[in-house]
Amino acid sequence: MALTQSTMMLDLGAEAPDFALRDVVSGKTVSRDDFRGQKGLLVMFICTHCPYVKHIEKGLAEIGNDYAGKLGIVAISSNDAVMYPDDNPAGLKAQSQRVGFRFPYLYDETQQVARAYKAACTPDFFLFCSDLKLAYRGQFDASRPGNAIPITGQDLRAALDAVIAGQPVTEDQRPSVGCNIKWK
Repeated sequence: MALTQSTMMLDLGAEAPDFALRDVVSGKTVSRDDFRGQKGLLVMFICTHCPYVKHIEKGLAEIGNDYAGKLGIVAISSNDAVMYPDDNPAGLKAQSQRVGFRFPYLYDETQQVARAYKAACTPDFFLFCSDLKLAYRGQFDASRPGNAIPITGQDLRAALDAVIAGQPVTEDQRPSVGCNIKWK
């Protein structure tokens, strides 16, 4: 497990990079533009095997439940599934069903979407306003495996609440920390 901090981040105000990827659960193609007209779009880079994602995956499901219908939410896995077979589409689908994700879980086989978003680690979060401009790129919360801080999602929830209310998100944002994206 290589610890990575998301440091090569998109600039606040940057437009959400386009994507059109297959949802591993429904089989349907989901694109960025499917979320136009919503109050915002949360793009989460996650996977199945990362201990940082495993640590918060129930919290991710809660975010999906609590914010369903309030804005768009997608998860994307961009890891090399040849070297990390748990992160193949079947593994992602099993994780989604086991944990109860209510949002599309997309597989970025070419890794082009992760590169466009400058995603560095799992988990990595990108929250865009209704105009698809980046408002937040930071951590879920301060909880990490083994640090005994409760999992609340408070940092991401505060940003989500601000975007939904049409309010500015604080620019004091702490980068995500986790396992590096498994590049090909």
